[in-house]
Amino acid sequence: MTQQQQQTHPRREEFIERFRRLGLRVTAQRVLVLEALAAAGGHMTADEIMRWVAERYPAINLATIYRTLDLLTSVGLVTQADLGGGASQFELVGATLHHHLVCERCGDMAEIEDALMVPMRERILHQYGFRAGARHMAIFGVCDACLSASRVPALAPGAAETSPASE
Repeated sequence: MTQQQQQTHPRREEFIERFRRLGLRVTAQRVLVLEALAAAGGHMTADEIMRWVAERYPAINLATIYRTLDLLTSVGLVTQADLGGGASQFELVGATLHHHLVCERCGDMAEIEDALMVPMRERILHQYGFRAGARHMAIFGVCDACLSASRVPALAPGAAETSPASE
């Protein structure tokens, strides 16, 4: 990697410092994966990360990307979520946790605050003795716009959902 490439990302030094604080070896591949996620400013698949990194570090391969993502997820620098579409999505861990509402009809996604999930995690702990580690969760359903467009009434709390095939 050239000197210019090493200095192009404004958060590079922050990422290197985070690795050192965690006792992790600093490698170009690890730093570039974090830079890819930071540049995207949101979610990326492993394939998208691979393409971004390969433009800057052609010697990379997809297996290295997956190993790096596994490591970065295990140490809490990256989150992984299934947001639909068949491929896991990865994102840098931000200052505050968030989760997603994903519309199964139009694919629209909305972020929700982690605070909404706290009562659910507390109830799971109390009722089941299970500490849920929901760091990046997706809840699938139907958005307001799709509900309005199809004139399907929103479900009342506790109501059973029927599939479109059974209507």
